[in-house]
Amino acid sequence: MSGVPTTARVVIIGGGVVGVSSLYHLARAGWTDCVLLEKNELTAGSTWHAAGNVPTFSTSWSIMNMQRYSTELYRGLGQAVDYPMNYHVTGSIRLAHSRERMQEFERAKGMGRYQGMDLEILTPGEIRDRYPFIELHDLKGALYDPADGDIDPAQLTQALAKGARQMGARILRFTPATGVSRRNGEWIVHTEKGDIACEYVVNAAGYYAQRVGEWFIPHGGRRVPMMVMSHQYLLSEEIPEVEEWSREHGRKLPLLRDVDTSYYLRQEKNGFNLGPYEPNCRAHWATPDDPMPDDFSFQLWSDDLERIEDIVMDAMARVPLLGKAGISRVINGPIPYAPDGNPLIGPMPGVPNAFEACVFTFGIAQGGGAGKVLAEWITEGATEWDMWSCDPRRFTDHADHDYCVAKGMEVYGHEYAMHFPWHEWPAGRPKKLSPVHERVAELGAQFGAYNGWERANWFARPGDDTSEEATLTWGRAGPWEPRIREEALAVRDGVGVLDLPGFSRFELSGPGAAEWLLGRIAGALPRAGRMNLGYFPDHRGRVLSEMTLMRHDEDRFTLITAAAAQWHDRELLERAGMPEGVTLTDRTRDLDTLIVTGPEARGLFETVGTEADLSLAWLSHQPARVAGRPCHLARVSFAGELGWEIHAANADMPAIYEAVLKAGARPFGMWALNSLRIEKGYRAWKQDLSSDYSLLQCGLDRFIRFDKPQDFPGKQALLAERERGPAKRFAILTVDAGEADAPYMSTIWQDGQIVGETTSGAWGYRVNASVALAMLRSDLVGPGTEVEVEIYGERRPAVVHGDRPLWDPENTRLRA
Repeated sequence: MSGVPTTARVVIIGGGVVGVSSLYHLARAGWTDCVLLEKNELTAGSTWHAAGNVPTFSTSWSIMNMQRYSTELYRGLGQAVDYPMNYHVTGSIRLAHSRERMQEFERAKGMGRYQGMDLEILTPGEIRDRYPFIELHDLKGALYDPADGDIDPAQLTQALAKGARQMGARILRFTPATGVSRRNGEWIVHTEKGDIACEYVVNAAGYYAQRVGEWFIPHGGRRVPMMVMSHQYLLSEEIPEVEEWSREHGRKLPLLRDVDTSYYLRQEKNGFNLGPYEPNCRAHWATPDDPMPDDFSFQLWSDDLERIEDIVMDAMARVPLLGKAGISRVINGPIPYAPDGNPLIGPMPGVPNAFEACVFTFGIAQGGGAGKVLAEWITEGATEWDMWSCDPRRFTDHADHDYCVAKGMEVYGHEYAMHFPWHEWPAGRPKKLSPVHERVAELGAQFGAYNGWERANWFARPGDDTSEEATLTWGRAGPWEPRIREEALAVRDGVGVLDLPGFSRFELSGPGAAEWLLGRIAGALPRAGRMNLGYFPDHRGRVLSEMTLMRHDEDRFTLITAAAAQWHDRELLERAGMPEGVTLTDRTRDLDTLIVTGPEARGLFETVGTEADLSLAWLSHQPARVAGRPCHLARVSFAGELGWEIHAANADMPAIYEAVLKAGARPFGMWALNSLRIEKGYRAWKQDLSSDYSLLQCGLDRFIRFDKPQDFPGKQALLAERERGPAKRFAILTVDAGEADAPYMSTIWQDGQIVGETTSGAWGYRVNASVALAMLRSDLVGPGTEVEVEIYGERRPAVVHGDRPLWDPENTRLRA
């Protein structure tokens, strides 16, 4: 066929490796009526100048899955589509200069083993056995990944393109998209050669994704959160010793990464490819005097070697052979960055039937898996793995231009940095402040960002070390530890207050709202004046979201959910087809929340002057006045103690907060709250509750009403799962954890077999033990079962306690 078709099921805009992989996977799923538009030749953007490294390593479970899938796909792709490909599986060696880096490697090794990968830890002496040209000074060890390697980006893209064409999909080169419009519920993609009407459209435009995204703003879209970095890598002249080694061994040297110095060094033919990620980095197309050109296809910037000089010298000291060869070529090209360095894959926020597969910093490594994920989103409405780490809806209105540039440069300059649990990345902050932010700061708050909202993680006392350096540890001990203990015990023994801005808050009202909501959640609705938890399953019965449902009258509700879930949950509600007359209003920015909790909470409210019925039962709510200001009181506490949430307008919260402090409440932070909620077995969204797990696996049986007259998504899947029994079940463990508590996705062992994974972990100061929430093989969830939890390479003994809370299992303190 020639020319532009008038219709297609899906149109993909952008012909880099990710766009072509998306087309390939759509066709493989049976969706062959799909078209890809590329304004130049395939690979004309970042793909053509990419170095082509294909690692599996990540400390993100979902991204490791995605990259692992890519390596598996690429191994057989050339043969499957009959296209020659230069794919060298060389293995890689990641060097460690510190104990903390070795702990990170041990964690990655455990995750990789769970996913079926054979990662190894090397001692310094073993490194030279695999890489004879290396100097070993300052090294503690290394991580060896046998599946790592490199691939020719152009050949990879052409192989995927050939496979897509063989299955019936179409690729139109030199056919730039010029805009989009909507007509009768369909997308019209405009090109210079004609229009294409389609059901779905995908923005896979690479570093032009922001420009393409502008076309969707009139249809409910937003500015794509991204920026563009200048990334340089150097190609050396050929080196006789490298040629001799390769000839003798019949393969290339392993890819070397010195992640603490921040570069990779790869054999390129018989020379080297050196790719630094320098702290002294440069953003492009970020200021008015450096505008993005209309077309930068197959173009590069001039080299800027001065800013990478220190890293180059370090690499030459590590591998002296590198210093013997001259530089034959410098590649300096654009690479897009999202604010956290992860790509955007999934539904385009606010826009129906539009998706994003763009802003890939490591597009070659992730391209295969990204195509799989994007195709699943479109064809099945859900992905095999929970992909929140890449979901475009994870960034909301705080991700403006300045924020994206600052965060992109921060990520690039710390590309291989360790992401310690206590460390907060400072660039681009603050963005969103609570109405009492300055007062909270005066009290010693050390802040973290939650969907852009600044919340206190812990409260420092005079003399505490609040430096960034102090947070660079995986261990529990640090200046925050005694403060978290004090804060948790103050909540246990007295009363604490936590300012909690940014709760995602939606008002749902109108005739039929209750009936409609019953058709979206698995369980029941509360009575007016009461509240409960509602769980939203997908068609597989897996957890999409958890919301607190506050019912005001028959058809009027307040729905409260996690700060990070704002755009995700708004779309979950809006796209479910609300009946006429039912409205949803986002009030996230209008109100602030205080948690006031502890056995003395009732007395505190009486002290400050509260016009409310403080005898109302747990899970009740009511309009009230506190310290003379209007608010809404909810009798609930995520800390698991007697307590209330105060929901008040921003203008009224400073007076309420000051009154609560004067009445004796101890300020506490998010890290203390995390400890308290884990002791109670309370699940957190996108940790313990995600689309990796079903409601039954999460132990949420009591929140499912199979006998209600309303159908709900996933009901049949959950009935079938109930009949056969869930393969995994939620459980609470106590762990002999040593100096660090179990991080997310720590592998659980029994008798040398992998039997589950942790989803959260923290020290419990009320139970005086390290506690982990876990998903465990169903036959092992009985209390008293002994297992081992792998924490940074150490298998630590643990005991299963079923799924009942460790603290106050009968909830007597909550109900007091």
